[in-house]
Amino acid sequence: MALYVGFDVSTQSLTAVVVEIVGTTRRVVHEDVLTYDEELPHYGTRHGVLPDPDPRVGVSPPLMWAEALDRVMARLAASGLDLSRIDAISGAGQQHGSVYLSPAGDATLARLDPVRPLTAQLRDAFSREVSPIWMDTTTAEECAEITARIGGEETLARHTGSRAFERFTGPQIRRFAKRAPGDYEKTSHIHLVSSFMASLLAGVSAPLEPGDASGMNLMDLRTRDWWAPALDATAPGLAAKLPPIVAPWSRVGALAPYWQSRYGFPPASVIAWTGDNPSSLVGTGLVAEGRLAISLGTSDTVFAPMATPEVEASGTGHVFGAPTGAFMGLTCFQNGSLAREQVRADLGLSWPEFSCALAELPPGSGGRVMLPWFSPEITPAVSVPGVRRYGAPPSGASDVRAVVEGQMLSMALHSRWMAPRIDTIHATGGAAVNRDVLQVMADVFGADVYQLRVGHSAALGAALRAAHARRRDRDPSTSWDDVVAGLAEPDAGSRIAARRDRHAFYRDMLEIHAACEAHALGRGPDPAPLLDRIASRTL
Repeated sequence: MALYVGFDVSTQSLTAVVVEIVGTTRRVVHEDVLTYDEELPHYGTRHGVLPDPDPRVGVSPPLMWAEALDRVMARLAASGLDLSRIDAISGAGQQHGSVYLSPAGDATLARLDPVRPLTAQLRDAFSREVSPIWMDTTTAEECAEITARIGGEETLARHTGSRAFERFTGPQIRRFAKRAPGDYEKTSHIHLVSSFMASLLAGVSAPLEPGDASGMNLMDLRTRDWWAPALDATAPGLAAKLPPIVAPWSRVGALAPYWQSRYGFPPASVIAWTGDNPSSLVGTGLVAEGRLAISLGTSDTVFAPMATPEVEASGTGHVFGAPTGAFMGLTCFQNGSLAREQVRADLGLSWPEFSCALAELPPGSGGRVMLPWFSPEITPAVSVPGVRRYGAPPSGASDVRAVVEGQMLSMALHSRWMAPRIDTIHATGGAAVNRDVLQVMADVFGADVYQLRVGHSAALGAALRAAHARRRDRDPSTSWDDVVAGLAEPDAGSRIAARRDRHAFYRDMLEIHAACEAHALGRGPDPAPLLDRIASRTL
């Protein structure tokens, strides 16, 4: 009756999920969520990010993540769980965030004192006090430099799975090395959020695995190792500062004495952590090709498993390693839940009122199109934030439908490269509880949408990865389908079917949305004639 613990260190919170597996029976026995702004206000974050007058800057304090882990581990110890049954722990970190350790940090990891809180011991552990995260878009210059040194976007994408992206770790490292060369020189290890947190648990500098390492513009997808030309193009001596890349199911070590002595945990195995998106692939049950998942979180992401690393031609999508040993395609949209929240707040609506308005307003909302770029956007690449509108001006609560439709149409448009035809979508993330939002998703994609039995897909995926690693130790032929069965599966009773008449309408709207997007980006003509045509249609 083993227990497996999975963590998710997201932008706004740290989540823990504990899974019990007994033979073929498995269930979630404990969940805990710590929200940084609410429970750790002394770090001064807003939605988990330090405020900055420059909207391109997105950084968080790594010490905050360490304190969150300490607190949640303490709460697990006090939860009534039989800690002796914990067999393994793994986790997921928000992708692309980087943590810079000093030599003192390496030494601290090896001798964590169970008498003193974790944060008191880590205050001198960093050569850089803040961590640039996935929201940071300050590295356009560095992206151009890396691309030029490599020999072009196509070469870089073919090897690393993505063109040079401002939010990715490689360009962020280059910017740090250029702007603070002394601090870069004093950096002993550059971790991702995932390997940093695994290091805290194991008390050693933890390795990376291909799922998270592939979000850096530094790993060769096919060899699953650092690609020397990319390292050389990024920063001097970088190879010596990066952790090694190991198989996704590798054991990092046992829980450090700090956790055993301070809270009574057993010497459970720490399994290599991954990124939140690869972990969600497992947590949504997508361990083989043929289905698609959409996560409606701080950012919205569309992802699907891939047997081979087929890179998207236009450069807006990404190919990452997958925890299964295969690959995954992913397209990310920064303007996710925060955009929906902005519209709700601007209109003074509660979430139930937001849902009612969404259900009652007609599709297309009278020919209105919103491109909800409240923040700089990842897909398509938009560096200057600002909502773009086409068609009739907003009226009443029309922005409720406009923002949701704009997001779903954009996701459908920019995910065709990885899944041109789909009939099933697994929905996860905070907004996946809203069935009115999911109905728009179903109608736009023309697919059945299912909610999952268990939320917190990244943390659940981490717990299942921990279970898989331990079972694989005993039986290398362990099936991923068997590991995810019973937990990471859609709820058959949650099915939301696409409505044919509305899907036909949205097929036309998709091309209009594409035309509006092209015009907003300076790549196409005024779409007004197309909007006039759609405005006259009613359903």
